[in-house]
Amino acid sequence: MSATPPERPRPDRVYAPDFLTELFRNPLDPGYADAAAARRRRGSSEPSQGWRAWSGRSISLFVVLVLGFLFAVAYRQTMADEPGRAQARSGLVTQIKDRESQTDRLSTRADQLREEVNRQRDAALSGSAAARLRDLEAGTGFGRVRGDGVVVRLADAPGKADAVTGAGAGPPRVLYSDLQGVANALWSAGAEAVAINGQRLTSTSTIRSAGEAILVDFRPVTGPYEVSAIGPGSMRRAFDDSRSAALMRRVAQETGLSFGVRGADDLTLPAAPEPQLRYAKPSVSPSPSVSGGRSGSPGSPGSSGSPATASPSGGGR
Repeated sequence: MSATPPERPRPDRVYAPDFLTELFRNPLDPGYADAAAARRRRGSSEPSQGWRAWSGRSISLFVVLVLGFLFAVAYRQTMADEPGRAQARSGLVTQIKDRESQTDRLSTRADQLREEVNRQRDAALSGSAAARLRDLEAGTGFGRVRGDGVVVRLADAPGKADAVTGAGAGPPRVLYSDLQGVANALWSAGAEAVAINGQRLTSTSTIRSAGEAILVDFRPVTGPYEVSAIGPGSMRRAFDDSRSAALMRRVAQETGLSFGVRGADDLTLPAAPEPQLRYAKPSVSPSPSVSGGRSGSPGSPGSSGSPATASPSGGGR
């Protein structure tokens, strides 16, 4: 038998380092550890670092105290000025109410004087002339009229604001264009006299808005709005069939805005205020021509020029 050769020792295998294993074993980069150690060495050798940190905190605390003091002073000044602002506001409200009362008294006085003038005029004129003048006043809006007609009522939709967020705080409102459309539809339906909340409309009346207010002839009107009209018996049916009425019914159905039409007997519409008239002025007479063969001023008998006539410079009212 032959002897088996002895086994030679096998060298240990060398494995290459696994990157993921090394990453999970030492997750912190050595540079961070070196930087932390250097920072610790500098902290032990530089005692001024603690002073710097303390001074930074002191400055921050001082800034906070200063801001708090300024806010306290501003709040105290605001509260000190509040009584003055409230007093000024109440004074303005009082002035507005006084002016409104004065305006109402003057309007009442103007109506009384107008009635007195009408009585004196009727006494001075003959019966037919006074009746014709009253008819003209009623047609132009400067005379009080009575008769049967319709009343169109418009009102803003009720507010549905959320108590917390305030959402929906702006309900659909009646616009000045709505009043314009209703008034024009009533005129087209045959109305002889129209008034909005007691403000008589004429051929020169205006319906416009100023901010959230609606002005009729520069006088504010507030809701609910009532457009009253006097006219023939067929006026209501013609108005109900108009495009403006159909539009307002659709708007009321979609937004909750209030719109209604009712017949009214024996309506009384007041007269409109006296208008601001603009008068025509005569033109300036031309100067005499130097080269004219005849003497005399233009417009005189025997002159070559035609007589001067008055021409309007500002148009009618």
